[in-house]
Amino acid sequence: MAEPNSYEEQRRRQVEENKRKLEELRLHRLSAAVREAAVKPMPIQELKLRYLRPPPPPTRRSGRVASLPKQPDYRDKKAPRRGLPPDRVYATDEARDYAFTKAKELNNQLSSAHPSFIKPMTHSYATGSLLTIPRQFKKSYLPRFDEMIFLVDEEDGEFPMPYIAQHGAIGTGWKMFAIGHNLADGDCLVFQQVQRTKFKCLAGWKYMTEAKINGSFAVLKFNLLTWNEEW
Repeated sequence: MAEPNSYEEQRRRQVEENKRKLEELRLHRLSAAVREAAVKPMPIQELKLRYLRPPPPPTRRSGRVASLPKQPDYRDKKAPRRGLPPDRVYATDEARDYAFTKAKELNNQLSSAHPSFIKPMTHSYATGSLLTIPRQFKKSYLPRFDEMIFLVDEEDGEFPMPYIAQHGAIGTGWKMFAIGHNLADGDCLVFQQVQRTKFKCLAGWKYMTEAKINGSFAVLKFNLLTWNEEW
């Protein structure tokens, strides 16, 4: 019976030793503090307002510059687009049909020995910078490389503009020509080739023009400068 007593005695001493060490380390108080901190709500942090930086002081200028009158500021003003009408006016279907019919009648009266084509005007043609030429006419009668074209109106005024072979269109210069001749949506133009003389450096194409009203028709003439070698 001595062994159990000695075991219980040893266990009791071990428990007392552990209690003494806990007392020295104060672990039970630390655990109690942790429990209290977990239950206690966290204080709400107050937000600090950020103050805007004051505006910089005005730029210092010399007395000579400051005495000058205030100069106008052109950066806030946009220059209006030159020559473009403020409002778009669309032609009626009747006006388009009338102009196209008259253009066809005029085209039929022209000599069949000279090729021609009819080109109705839209807003993109009347105010844009390109005028596309029908593909069949381009493939049959126009050069395959970029050349300079001169449009000649009824007053024999010449207007140079480049022909862009890749797109089959008349480029820079067409816009000012269209604006200068008051072309509008619904107008219909007829282009006719009436003469071509084979030169070494020049081939001449001529067209004539009639008076135009809104939804009317016209025949234009142009000269095409190209390089042709004699065979």
